Amino acid sequence: MRPLSISNRDARRLWLWTNGLAKSPTGAFDLITLIKRLGFVQIDTIRNVTRAHHHILWSRNQNYREKMLWRELHETRALFEHFTHDASLIPMEFYPMWRRRYRLMGEKVMANKWYRSDLSPSEVIAIKARIEKEGPLSTHAFDTKIKGKKAMWARPPHRKVLDQMWYAGELATSRRENFVKYYDLGSRVFPAELQAIEHSDQTQIDYLCAGALDRLTFASVGDIQRFWDGVNAREARAWVESQTDLVPVEIEGANKATFLALAPADIEQRLAEAPEPSSRMRIINPFDPAIRDRNRLERLFGFEYRNEMFVPKDKRIWGYYVYPLLEGTRFVGRIEIKADRAKGEMYVTGFWPESGVKWSKARQEKLNAELDRFARFVGLSVENFAG
Repeated sequence: MRPLSISNRDARRLWLWTNGLAKSPTGAFDLITLIKRLGFVQIDTIRNVTRAHHHILWSRNQNYREKMLWRELHETRALFEHFTHDASLIPMEFYPMWRRRYRLMGEKVMANKWYRSDLSPSEVIAIKARIEKEGPLSTHAFDTKIKGKKAMWARPPHRKVLDQMWYAGELATSRRENFVKYYDLGSRVFPAELQAIEHSDQTQIDYLCAGALDRLTFASVGDIQRFWDGVNAREARAWVESQTDLVPVEIEGANKATFLALAPADIEQRLAEAPEPSSRMRIINPFDPAIRDRNRLERLFGFEYRNEMFVPKDKRIWGYYVYPLLEGTRFVGRIEIKADRAKGEMYVTGFWPESGVKWSKARQEKLNAELDRFARFVGLSVENFAG
């Protein structure tokens, strides 16, 4: 079959629409529907202006408010927390298709010396027994200590045990308070009707691979495998080879070079339906799913970006927490923003327009408008930025 050619502009348009960044971020808002469409939302502890998960959701609809998210985890149970490529919130209805992920993660963690604890079997049993008796507990409820030298990222023995059981699904996140995780028995967090559903391993693989391609719109086998990180490379390849309706596509990159990928059977319909993205300026979070794959970002948009939070200060190219700036289908720059909550202010500490981008008065006004909206979202004020 001759590959379907997709121009660079159409590929950008399709990718931004797929990621919920095409339409103006206003109007009626349904949080769970949005997360279902994205597949999951990554959560992160760093609170620069606001934490990544809140920013990702706000970027897609500015009627979102921070208090909305955790309610869906610990009150409605519409979401559960587990690990994709990182800690993430996932729609609860996906749980029956996530069972293999719990099994595989549990096996992986048990075999990893990083999670090996020196607690005795009886001490491990006692940790789970306390949670069963007392209800959800955080790591602060236990007091085992790190022995020997405290290396970076070292964790006390009880935390390793809690994480082992959490990755395996024996424990689950009941709630988070000030981002502190409270562990409860998985049997008390996951709805009984979903726990009762048993799917074959192959059914789960089919679901995860099809769901990944649906949310990627065009992808390589590796892209499909990495989306949830719920299947391995061999399983992803076998799934692709078993499908008869996938469409080969040839994507034009930002540098005019093309690359081959696979797309769902309705790719032409998606191309016809995907709207031209809004021309408004958007401040994109470093953990946003639209830019998570840095190779795809550079291929499609010609925008080279890296997250420098864990890069030594003297080796950073840009800064600690730098946000890409998206305008329409183009990344036009990057900006570093900080919040001073004691003063109730948000301010710009760094700004770098992309090479070849004329920073006009109109573009500056768009950025100031978005800075103002972002500041109001977190209850801060911001002065007009001169650029």
